[in-house]
Amino acid sequence: MFSITVRDHMMVAHSLRGTVFGPAQRLHGATYVVEATFRREGLSADGVVADLGAAADALRAVLAPLDYRNLDDEPDLADLNTTTEVLASLVADRLATRIREGALGEDGAAIERILVTLQETPTASASYERAL
Repeated sequence: MFSITVRDHMMVAHSLRGTVFGPAQRLHGATYVVEATFRREGLSADGVVADLGAAADALRAVLAPLDYRNLDDEPDLADLNTTTEVLASLVADRLATRIREGALGEDGAAIERILVTLQETPTASASYERAL
């Protein structure tokens, strides 16, 4: 299995529901380093998984609507507890949609899996992996 990884970041505000989150139940900010890894069994005729620039653009397009937002105010996230794990799955699902819509061109059609990791601190991260 071959893979490429692109990285970006997003800054959000949110609060978490549930006593398990202690002070994070209150509104607070978070800056996430976001990595998206795209995997496929073989390489394209050009010897690539997909175009790195297109992959970086797709990730930025997915993160842009979340960046510098209070996630508590976003209607499409109203029913979600926006934990790091939930945000990782949200980003992966939105990337999958973009790939199916052609954001990575012909090479993107061969992508089999996406792994998204959100690094919350230098020592803590959460990931979500899904098939396409």
